[in-house]
Amino acid sequence: MNDFGSDFALRTAFVTGAYGMLGYWMVRGLLDRGARVVVLKRDHVTGSAIELEGLERRCNVVHGSIVDYATVERAVCEYEVDTVFHLAAQTIVGVSNRSPVSTFETNIKGTWNVMEAVRLNGVQRTIVAASDKSYGSHDELPYREEFALQPRYPYDVSKACTDLIARSYWHTFGVPVAVTRFANLYGGGDLNPSRLIPEMVNAVLHDRNPVIRSDGSPERDFLYAGDAANAYLAIADALDRGHGRGEAFNAGGDAPHSVREIVELVVKVSGSPVTPEYRGTGTPEGEIDRQYVDSTKLRTLSGWAPEVDLEEGLRRTVEWYRSHPEALTR
Repeated sequence: MNDFGSDFALRTAFVTGAYGMLGYWMVRGLLDRGARVVVLKRDHVTGSAIELEGLERRCNVVHGSIVDYATVERAVCEYEVDTVFHLAAQTIVGVSNRSPVSTFETNIKGTWNVMEAVRLNGVQRTIVAASDKSYGSHDELPYREEFALQPRYPYDVSKACTDLIARSYWHTFGVPVAVTRFANLYGGGDLNPSRLIPEMVNAVLHDRNPVIRSDGSPERDFLYAGDAANAYLAIADALDRGHGRGEAFNAGGDAPHSVREIVELVVKVSGSPVTPEYRGTGTPEGEIDRQYVDSTKLRTLSGWAPEVDLEEGLRRTVEWYRSHPEALTR
């Protein structure tokens, strides 16, 4: 374990989105560092990595939705929270395109609920998950934090709003907040089978030929979820030192990888004899063909850098699912 977030033995952290993949890694990292952890759980959540590994029993669980301000404010106030990691969001692009209103409500209203609760209760540091998708499409790559946000599609727009709302609370009210624009996250604990890597892992571990709904050419930047959690802790440390307030931070592997490369690596590290099937052309509608981010700003400020390369990260991911077969049936 690195030294990021080493002071959490004296802290109470509120994690929204704790039942998602990144939330699982954040909760695990915070508990390992001795933090008191408060999590928000929607009543209809049924199964997640923090439940599979028994982490929920070590947390204070508040039942309710991120779109209910009273619930969010009560959690922050009654548990005397001093650090917030706002990760809760509707993150599936296809769902956003089918149901933009519910996505806007979760991602935008959810953010102003958190920020109001943080403002009124004097929370010392808040890190909000925006997205590299907020940048939209740029001819110049990699994305740097000074690039304009020019999203086009519902999910991307919702995360740009998240980004702007959160940072406005520093510039207007002096709330110590930073936002993250991270690359595509992967790792154990992602129980959403519609995403590329868990879908591929699920297929190879069941000896099924993976089906890819493109020609494999779209390129993305990938960041192992454990490294992403460490980046959040590094940003929290920076906020404590008075740095990075009202700012955005990228984090990623700093190089793009094609969907085809990802699929072939999953097959390789799994040792499965399957053959991928590509059943599409180009980039799926509503998505950007090529994206990756420049992490120089965060590296320079905090010393953070990803520790797990892509092949090793995928190997760890496959092994996590292999050791959690119940996650593969969801």
